[in-house]
Amino acid sequence: MTSSFAPFLVFVVGAVLAAITQGRLRQTILVAVPVVGVVNLYLLPAGSAATVQMFDYTLVLLRVDRLSVAFGTVFHLAALLGFVYALRVRDTVQHVAGLLYAGSAIGAVFAGDLITLFVFWEITAVASVFLILARRTDRARRAATRYFVIQVLSGVVLLAGALVRVHETGSIAFGDIGFDGPGGALILFAFGLKAAFPLLHNWLTDAYPEATPTGTVFLSAFTTKLAVYALARGFPGTEILVYVGAAMTVFPIFYAVIENDLRRVLSYSLINQVGFMVTGIGIGTPLAINGAVSHAFAHVIYKALLFMAMGAVLHRTGRINGSELGGLYKSMPVTTVLCLVGAASISAFPLFSGFVSKSMVLAAALDEGYRGVWLALLFASAGVFHHSGIKIPYFTFFAHDSGIRTREAPPNMLAAMFLAAFVCVFLGVYPWPLYDLLPFPVDFQPYTASHVLAQSQLLFFSAAAFTVLMLTGLYPPELPGLNIDAEWVYRRLVPRSVRGAIAIFAPLDASLRQAAVEGARHAVGLVRRQSGPLGLLARTRTVGGMVGWVIALLVLYLILNFV
Repeated sequence: MTSSFAPFLVFVVGAVLAAITQGRLRQTILVAVPVVGVVNLYLLPAGSAATVQMFDYTLVLLRVDRLSVAFGTVFHLAALLGFVYALRVRDTVQHVAGLLYAGSAIGAVFAGDLITLFVFWEITAVASVFLILARRTDRARRAATRYFVIQVLSGVVLLAGALVRVHETGSIAFGDIGFDGPGGALILFAFGLKAAFPLLHNWLTDAYPEATPTGTVFLSAFTTKLAVYALARGFPGTEILVYVGAAMTVFPIFYAVIENDLRRVLSYSLINQVGFMVTGIGIGTPLAINGAVSHAFAHVIYKALLFMAMGAVLHRTGRINGSELGGLYKSMPVTTVLCLVGAASISAFPLFSGFVSKSMVLAAALDEGYRGVWLALLFASAGVFHHSGIKIPYFTFFAHDSGIRTREAPPNMLAAMFLAAFVCVFLGVYPWPLYDLLPFPVDFQPYTASHVLAQSQLLFFSAAAFTVLMLTGLYPPELPGLNIDAEWVYRRLVPRSVRGAIAIFAPLDASLRQAAVEGARHAVGLVRRQSGPLGLLARTRTVGGMVGWVIALLVLYLILNFV
């Protein structure tokens, strides 16, 4: 007996049920939906598809292959983690939005054509924005507005690219698109917006820290990883992605080191990690694609763990700036240990999940002769250990004692973090279940002497550098402040420039308009004196009369155009 319905339908039904229930029944539904969903996923036969005919095109609502199953699996797992973490949240909006957001991301992963992909792409934008708005602060509302504009823009560009590609090829199939035409370029730009490419990234660092603790966990799991999936499906081996990805791994390091808001530090770190995936997709070899997909899988889990730990701290203390925290290991020892598991995973310590995935991308870059890129990835690996592996747990739980004494995280939050930590350790020790999910057969051994030694040396020297910087006082202190990033262009420069231009040209515009009106009045008076009454078309007409003229002209145009 096999399932025959698309996985996203489980989440749609769950969202409806969550909207009309409450209490323990709703909690049961939230946990049951991803469990039922993943069972349904694995009952789907490999290669199965579901199609709908619309006009002259066939929409593929379901396409099951190894790439979609890998991302579908981790998206279901992320949804389970998020809903367990959110069990005590009494907010219908967050529950329903989370279900629709996860379901639409899963729907996009299994979409087999660009139109279906576009529909789910836009639903993710609409559903996810409520997870930011649910914070109910003025900063959250402003960040949600900017986030929504960028996400909708990504969908509009995707639709434009799809229409151009239909004109170019006559097909709406979502497969290997390539970067050799206007349609492909537009689609790549749409995917890049959602993946937070350099200079297009500030919607992420702007919005994620302003979401609710639960909302940030969901946001970290789906939006950028959906873009990674889309890039892996549509642009494998596109060389420009190698260098875009390398840039993504490097530049966030400098912002993360000086950032005080620890959830914003994790947001910059998220871009850094997505850069490894984009680089692997750009290299395009089976090893590189496997590395990108496995790193996306591992990243969803350990990044969720880190965001959950910071969310628990925010929930208990009401604070998230590194300058205001410290010494929390005394009050939240379990959260401290679980955060350290996430820190070790993102830093790619041996025996943790990040090590078995990131090393594949590094090995692929070296194998294909991208030595400069390999060095950039190596530098980025050291940098992520600094800001996520050391800075996050150090300034939150250790460093100076802030004097804050609070309770341990709620049981449901601890349960979600325990599950994520277990996956991080399990895949780090025994990666073969993960490797079995990957698009290509895996012929890679992560635990060779050279891999373990090289990574251990990198981590040792990074830790030594951090220690020296702290002891000498050269490490940037945790201070409240505003760091200027590329978002300054559209948040400050453009609005100020527009206001300045209006202040300069508005009086001139008013003068020109007044002069034009006076000139027109003078001309009309002159015509009346010289020619008598106004002609047929020059008379003042009622609205109905004008509509009649418009219809008559339109009919004339159609006759001339088609006859």
